Amino acid sequence: MKTVLITGCSSGFGLEIARFFVARDWHVVATMRTPRNDVLPPSDHLRVLALDVTSAESIRTAVEAAGPIDALINNAGFGAASPAEVTPMATVRALFETNTFGTIAMTQAVVSQFRERKAGVVVNVTSSVTLKTLPLVAAYRASKAAVNAFTESMALELEPFGVRVRLVLPGRSPETRFRENAQPHMRGSDHEAYADLVKMVYARFGDTSSPTTRAQDVAEAVWCAVTDPSSPMRIPAGADAEAWAREAG
Repeated sequence: MKTVLITGCSSGFGLEIARFFVARDWHVVATMRTPRNDVLPPSDHLRVLALDVTSAESIRTAVEAAGPIDALINNAGFGAASPAEVTPMATVRALFETNTFGTIAMTQAVVSQFRERKAGVVVNVTSSVTLKTLPLVAAYRASKAAVNAFTESMALELEPFGVRVRLVLPGRSPETRFRENAQPHMRGSDHEAYADLVKMVYARFGDTSSPTTRAQDVAEAVWCAVTDPSSPMRIPAGADAEAWAREAG
């Protein structure tokens, strides 16, 4: 039985990815900052571990506890929507610490075992906002675009060792806590220059009349990236993400 380690499993995409792999008889190591066994169905194939991807010690402890794995899914992350001019640098740093540096640190922590075995898969979950220019997500988009660049370069480095590295790019999903998590970082609603723009963009966040992404779409895309050696480097997940990918060419 193969083993997958997934980061950010307390809700949203990570939770659905963990469920998806458990249902397909993989051994799943589901990680989250504060472990909760009640969010996942009981299974002999499931372990829940504490992991903070911004902490080197937490990463070391979790990777050691997980033991040998066959696939790493870097899903942990958070979003923030705010005009670039008024986004606090503390928020910018937090976005990069989790979304970018956390992904890089986790990859570095496990990739040596893949290289030595000449087998393994790393899948980095980023965002379809990297495919299309949008307002209010400059820092968030930059943190995810950096992971895209990191992933594509590392894929070339690891290909000679039989290790695959892939990207999954989800679209906008009402099934995640993006809006809820982004709200505390919001700036500009009381800024005369940006108030109308902020109001318009936040209204779109709650609009489900246009195509969106289901958590299952992301789980299926990750499954494809892990199990299909012929899968493309970039896999858009969700109807909106697929449309943006076609527009981007």
